[in-house]
This record gives sequence, C-alpha cells and structure tokens, in this order.
Amino acid sequence: MSIWTDTHCHLNHPDFASDAAQVWDRAREAGVLHAIVVGYDLASSESALQVASQFEGCWASVGIHPHDALQCDENTLHGLQRMASQPRVAAIGEIGLDYYRNLSPEDVQRQAFEAQLRLALQLQLPVIIHCRDAYDDLLDILSQYPLRGVLHCFSGDLHHARRAVEMGWYLGIGGVATFKNAHTLREVVQQTPAENLLLETDAPYLAPMPYRGKRNEPAYIPLIAQMVASLKSLPLEELAMVTTQNAYRLFSLKERYQ
Repeated sequence: MSIWTDTHCHLNHPDFASDAAQVWDRAREAGVLHAIVVGYDLASSESALQVASQFEGCWASVGIHPHDALQCDENTLHGLQRMASQPRVAAIGEIGLDYYRNLSPEDVQRQAFEAQLRLALQLQLPVIIHCRDAYDDLLDILSQYPLRGVLHCFSGDLHHARRAVEMGWYLGIGGVATFKNAHTLREVVQQTPAENLLLETDAPYLAPMPYRGKRNEPAYIPLIAQMVASLKSLPLEELAMVTTQNAYRLFSLKERYQ
C-alpha cells in the first residue's frame, strides 16, 4: 500500500470534535500515515498541538490566519513562540494574505504576516502560507525572507506557480484539483515538477469529487492523488513516494521521528 502525507488538515476543527480519533483511523487505513494539523489562531494552534500529541503520525503547525491579523500583537507572538518550541510543532502557519475577503485591513495583514515570517526565521521552521487574490504582494514579501514552505491550497496562475518554484517553494494541491472547473489549477499541476508538489485535504473543507460539499477527511488524499498522478502521467506509487519525500524534507519529519 502507498504511504501518503496530508500536509494540511484541521483535525482540530469543531467539525471533528466528536470523532477525530475515528477520522484518523480511517486515514491510516487509507495509507495516510502522516499529517500536519494546522492552526489559524491561538486557540486552534493550541488544539492542533493537542491533537498532534494524541495521534501517532501527526504534527502541528501554529500561526495566525490573515483573517485574524488584528489579533497578532506582541502577546500573541509570544504565545506562538511558546507553542512552537514544542517538539510536535513542525511549522509556522497558516499565515499569509487574503485580499479576497479582507477581514483584516491589507496593511495589518502584511504586518502580521512579516512578524510571523520573522518568527519562523528565528525558530528555523518552515511556513504554511494561505494566499487568496494576493500572490504578487505575497511573493514579493517572501522573496525577502530565506525561508522554506508551502503555498497551501494553491490558487494562483501559472506565472505565480513558476515564480514560487523558482524561489524553492512547494505548492499544496488539494480537492479543488478534482473540480470540473479547475482548469487553471490542473494546468499548474501539469507544468510544475512533482518535486515541488505536496498533497493536502484542508479537511474539513474542500472535499474532492465525489464528496464535494461534504465534510472532507485526510482519508481522501488518495482521491486527490489519483487526479494529480493522471495529470502528471505518473504511477500512483511514484507520486506517493515523491510527495511523501517532499513532506519529509520540508517539515523535517524524519528527524522528528527520533
């Protein structure tokens, strides 16, 4: 059986409050043996750490989502730094820019984003990036920081993808790639080297076909992988090996086994 890694899920989300253990059991039965459980504010980052501590094969990421950038003061940054010192934390995120909803002012988003990038640099951790309708600004900012990371749920165009890959970044590919209207994303997947791709679910959001509109789960990674493997003309087993190695490399998962 192929071994997969879900590099972005929210098993800490209230939608999983009653059955997270069963959800993770189903994932492991599907070959998804590793996952990054992602925080988006202080409370969810704390719960991501708790989930990662409970479930074998899970690690946490801690950060403040751009929607909540107004929360990202000095006390919040100290809280993130405290959590990020825990051995089950593999990344800072999800952090970034979201000009689509603009739930926080753009200048505040940029300030919070850069503050967390500096924290990642200080802690020598990779970052998990959220970006929507802000790729030009985001990539300009990232070009100033010698960091590693993934552009989660990538929704840019081929130009943005190529620029990100040239900078050494990974693209996170999830259930959207299976949607009928995802022509630009499928072109990005076809044109991007497999060595720069990571698989993710963003569970409970964005379930792949045929589960679109229902609760997403890490167990659906193989469904996403089937689409990606088809687009890349790769055997499924090879895609599993490459993307899991990518995840190991980015998040230093082999070292974290020790």
